[in-house]
Amino acid sequence: MSFMFHPFPYVDHDAVNAVTGRGVVPLKGILPVAGKIAALLREGKNVAIDAYPGAPVEALANVIRHQLGGGAVRCISADCLLLEADEITKILAPYLPEDREIDPVLLYGKRYLGGYEGLQREGEIRRLKETLKKEKAVLVYGRGSLTPALRDAYDVRVWMDVTPRTAALNFKYGRARNLGAKDDLPYNLLMRRNYYVDYEIGMDVRWDLIKSGKMDFYITADVPEEMQLVSFADLMLLFGELCQRPFRCRPVYLEGVWGGYYFTRLRHLPKEMRNCAWVFDMIPLEVSIVAKIGDNEFETPFFTFVQAMGEKLLGRQAMEQFGGYFPVRLNYDDTYHSSGNMSVQCHPDEAYIVANHGELGRQDESYYVCVAAQGAKTFLGFREENSCGEFFQKARRAEKTHELIDYEKYINAVPSIPGTQLLIPAGTVHASGRNQVILEVGSLTVGSYTYKLYDYQRIDPQTGLPRPIHLKMGSQVIHGERTTQWVKENLVNHGSTVREGENWKEIIVGEHDLMYFSLRNLVFWEKIEDDTDGTFHALSLVDGEKVKVASQEDPSRFYVMNSLDVLVIPASLGKYTIENLGAGAVTIHKTVLKR
Repeated sequence: MSFMFHPFPYVDHDAVNAVTGRGVVPLKGILPVAGKIAALLREGKNVAIDAYPGAPVEALANVIRHQLGGGAVRCISADCLLLEADEITKILAPYLPEDREIDPVLLYGKRYLGGYEGLQREGEIRRLKETLKKEKAVLVYGRGSLTPALRDAYDVRVWMDVTPRTAALNFKYGRARNLGAKDDLPYNLLMRRNYYVDYEIGMDVRWDLIKSGKMDFYITADVPEEMQLVSFADLMLLFGELCQRPFRCRPVYLEGVWGGYYFTRLRHLPKEMRNCAWVFDMIPLEVSIVAKIGDNEFETPFFTFVQAMGEKLLGRQAMEQFGGYFPVRLNYDDTYHSSGNMSVQCHPDEAYIVANHGELGRQDESYYVCVAAQGAKTFLGFREENSCGEFFQKARRAEKTHELIDYEKYINAVPSIPGTQLLIPAGTVHASGRNQVILEVGSLTVGSYTYKLYDYQRIDPQTGLPRPIHLKMGSQVIHGERTTQWVKENLVNHGSTVREGENWKEIIVGEHDLMYFSLRNLVFWEKIEDDTDGTFHALSLVDGEKVKVASQEDPSRFYVMNSLDVLVIPASLGKYTIENLGAGAVTIHKTVLKR
């Protein structure tokens, strides 16, 4: 799933992973790909092409038709299997509630787990299954083609992917619609349905095809004219090579009302960007991964890679504990030289998320201060025991009157000094202040459950309306007892030394009983060695110019990190070395699961 509404349409070509490709040569271009599938149909094979929402499957089907020139081949859209649009809307209504009192802009909902089959007509599935038994050279295409009831009826099964960035942009620009929709919803409601329904179904079908091995060919299609096809066996070869080395995901960049300018300069982002508020460096359900084979870039959703590699990437503990989901996310929040703070907000715990949204667990976060300019501070916890009640009283009034609140009277502030680690267990009020860059490490959820409590009466640049706040939701999950003293004792720079040697050490900078991940710093001058010991590591170069991260078993498997790059070390990599390629001391921020 992806909850990303407005990614900036920019592709970061620095974030690639050069690989040998192990002899894999993707078939590139919509004409050659269509030709390959047309050839299979001419051989009398029945073919299905299913796709992730937003993928250009109809464009490919049209080119296949043109190449076949009619003839004996039947082309059937999977849309014929769907219930009528109003029936689908009725089924999904409980998952997409319209209570504007608690959710003013209808942002939230609950995961739909009924699969394609819950939105398809059983009679039409039976008829299509009979057709596939009796006839040859049938092409079935579109979302729902590979519903479980039909999966074994085909000779060839094809999956078409697009990255979450491209999926969001295709819906935004009117190139795609919700499953079975006849009319276009307002964009925010369209994307809400994507998150809770369409993306969820697509992700589950793709995962099931991978696990069952019932995928014959894989297509990546961010640029339709340049789509690429590989066999499933070759896809697994490529992924296997990526999983034997340190790798970097391709980030997604987003503008925001509080966005800053540090990353626009650091990574030479397009001048057309108003600012850069979020850098999604490694949010598993939002980013992609690129295998560069010679001059060719083969890009897939990162979560496709996660689904395929499983325990090799995550390790046994994460597989068993989180069911194959990548359990942490890393992104940067940039308010450097911005016009204001992030909103005052909080996040829900596991019980609330499971009951109200059908999601997978609690939403904990953490902030690590990477860069701070004059006067920077981070807001965390309430100042005194009665501050929570007084703040909510003021915030409810301000929601109606649009008056400004002296929020610092109620919310505790921590000076933002580079190297400061702040933990944010679910239910803790917090906000990143202006003039800093924060490395945010969070738990499994993708960051969608941010209940804004106060937003300085700012106007949303997308809608032109006051940005919505969620006081009712926030009041149900807030922990008002987390005051200044509790924050100081539990949430700021809370850790100790793990190991050390000459000119190097590993220290815990943040751990808490409520949170399942441990935040460490690797501090060294020349080099430091580490070992995954059967679980993945996530690294960020938070202080230093450039380092080389390499497998000790095979030093040719390496990645050179620049300042603030985020790298993943697969669980199966084992021992690795980080070498300083710049001047001065280096600090690598490391995220691992607690044992």
